[in-house]
Amino acid sequence: MSGDLSGAPSRDVRVRVLRVGERALLVELEGGAETEAFHAEVLRRRAAGVLPAVREVVPAARTVLLDGVADPDRLAAELPGWEVGPLSARVERVVEVPVRYDGPDLAEVAAHWGVSAGEAVRIHTAAEFRVAFCGFAPGFGYLTGLGERYEVPRRATPRTAVPAGSVALAGPYTGVYPRSSPGGWQLIGTTDAVLWDTGRDPAALLSPGTRVRFTEERPGTGGGR
Repeated sequence: MSGDLSGAPSRDVRVRVLRVGERALLVELEGGAETEAFHAEVLRRRAAGVLPAVREVVPAARTVLLDGVADPDRLAAELPGWEVGPLSARVERVVEVPVRYDGPDLAEVAAHWGVSAGEAVRIHTAAEFRVAFCGFAPGFGYLTGLGERYEVPRRATPRTAVPAGSVALAGPYTGVYPRSSPGGWQLIGTTDAVLWDTGRDPAALLSPGTRVRFTEERPGTGGGR
């Protein structure tokens, strides 16, 4: 499988395809960018009617599960020859999340990046994020978009309770805690956005492929700037 995954020149991407039961395939890819691009390509082809029998497409950090495959052997043979276009060429839903950058770990994150707290906020709000996959808790999305330069380690000692709405960083990901729970990510802010609501359709505000922009909510404004 080859293709431009991030606007860079095309390059070969190795995949490993595994059978899972009678009607599912698990596709293993090299890295996060390749996985996101492949997941988007699967959704595009399914929407175009090329994969009509596929019921579910479930991305993870380096895998994509396709469930309900009509002819698993045939599709497994075809997958390595797919051309996967750049994510930047795809039109996807955009969600804006207003954030109060008041997290207890903001100063530590800024120091890790070698910038001031204010510059750390600017960097975070200037980035365009994409939900790579969901997990950990209902409504929790793993967002990519900051790049390797701004990866941060998890906390050495996790917190026993992280408040709902906490905006956090760990490794290459940004996430928003949908409910109070233990967690070891670096907390940089809080939001009033409701990430998971069973009375809403869909219940999750964020789903794989959703584009996300964080905006700074200043005290007393009640919204993004």
